[in-house]
Amino acid sequence: MNALINDMGVVVIGRNEGQRLERCLASLVGAAQQIVYVDSGSSDGSVQMARALGVAVVELDMTIAFTAARARNEGFACMQRLLPTLRHVQFVDGDCEVVASWLPRAQAFLDARPEVAVVCGRRRERFPQRSVYNLMCDIEWDTPIGEAKACGGDALMRADAFAAVSGYRSDLIAGEEPELCVRLRAKGWLVWRLDEEMTLHDAAMTRFGQWWKRTLRGGHAFAEGASLHGATAQQHWRRESRRAWFWGLGVPLVTLVACSLLGAAGLLILLIYPLQVARLARRGGRSTRENWLLAFFLVLGKFPEMLGQVKFLLSKFGAGKSALIEYK
Repeated sequence: MNALINDMGVVVIGRNEGQRLERCLASLVGAAQQIVYVDSGSSDGSVQMARALGVAVVELDMTIAFTAARARNEGFACMQRLLPTLRHVQFVDGDCEVVASWLPRAQAFLDARPEVAVVCGRRRERFPQRSVYNLMCDIEWDTPIGEAKACGGDALMRADAFAAVSGYRSDLIAGEEPELCVRLRAKGWLVWRLDEEMTLHDAAMTRFGQWWKRTLRGGHAFAEGASLHGATAQQHWRRESRRAWFWGLGVPLVTLVACSLLGAAGLLILLIYPLQVARLARRGGRSTRENWLLAFFLVLGKFPEMLGQVKFLLSKFGAGKSALIEYK
């Protein structure tokens, strides 16, 4: 049984999450003083189910371009109206279940560390064994403990710090959480990751095409983040963007030039890819299988990341804003 925490709110966002949303909300009912669910056009009864659990619901106007950032901001605005004493707000995606011990431990940490604005813990994939793509998600979220540069979609934040930087940038189609953390850290706040279980996530990612779209979205986020903050002292996502260009486009272009000059011998340049996979696999700290899988997908992922960079540049200098990139 959860113990209710006063002056804390939870903002959940989702669309057609079905049983995953029910599991998410059930893990929160009775844990925080106020819960707000922000729905982005569900057709599976999510809104009705949330209301039946006593959760406040915001139904987004879907005639306005949707982003997760916009959904979280609208949820926060609703939370401020419903809970004027709000001190801490937990953001969580509707496909995640919140571990019962997380909220009290995270709040206690923020109470003890007034310089920290954002605290997150360990997000785990619920079914990593169901696909290699789920496994990659689980490994991706296993990040170092302590002071961090960024958080993900699940995090507990100080409401006053969040409001002071005007929340998320609603126009970002991806990477809104790290971008928010860049602005918070620029104001002197810290972001922290605890060695605590936080959420169980259900990616339900079973097809290569889903992984490709998700990674392409990551490349878009790298490009847009670098465009916004790459020239600052934090050099936000400059390295990630450069790596995508080098491995996803630079090496293939050099190979084409070499082939035009040397013939088929120029293809030997492509050996740099398996060599990079081997180098990364040897540096891994997991099982042999996981090390090789992670290395392979890190290298392969540079191609959709590069295409995500291209997509951003086309939208920036071409025909308007990029559309949302969804993998589910």
